[in-house]
Amino acid sequence: MSTKSVEADIDGENEEGFYSGRDAHEKDYDRDPEFAEIIGSCLDDPQNARSKMEKRLRKKRNKILHTKTGSATPMQVTFNKFDFSNSYIWFELYNTPLEKDVSLLCDTIRSWHIIGRLGGCNAMNMQLSQSPMDKRPNYDAIQGANVNPTTFYNIGDLEIQENLARIWVDIGSTEPLLLDVLINALTQISTDYVGIKQVVFGGSEFENWKESLTSEDAGYSSVHKI
Repeated sequence: MSTKSVEADIDGENEEGFYSGRDAHEKDYDRDPEFAEIIGSCLDDPQNARSKMEKRLRKKRNKILHTKTGSATPMQVTFNKFDFSNSYIWFELYNTPLEKDVSLLCDTIRSWHIIGRLGGCNAMNMQLSQSPMDKRPNYDAIQGANVNPTTFYNIGDLEIQENLARIWVDIGSTEPLLLDVLINALTQISTDYVGIKQVVFGGSEFENWKESLTSEDAGYSSVHKI
């Protein structure tokens, strides 16, 4: 075989039209030494390679598998003596949330708080949603600037115990639109990503929630910054 043929055989297509070496889209295994080690040991010790691959899949399954984990059952919403200035919002999930589920819930609540703190959910200034859209929309800046502001005062951290979660809020002004925005977002999350059985606004106690758990107790309460 000529030198040219050898180079072709190594780098791509050979004289017979088959690919027998690297191609232009081959993965750079130097960037994943763990995977390179598994591939390299397949011929010498296939059983060990299989064991390592199974361990790798278990460790990284949350990043590899992207199955739909939401629920087709509508999320229930109830109110229990909810005080806009000092109340808990309780969440009951169908399952104990994974790390990615907790991250999604925290990001959603954090975004909700930011929009509310900036006055983005003010029902007194809904000029566009209350105007007919069959013609060019018109926005009155003077009217918008003179509406009494609504500000989301304060919010606590998200606490989780197994499949239960809660967060304390001080919304300040009585603004139901803020609650609608949160409920709409949670409804979509429950359907597509994290099955939420129910959300309860208000109440100092909720089902099996236990106060003052430590890391040594079963069902330890984890805290996630908002």
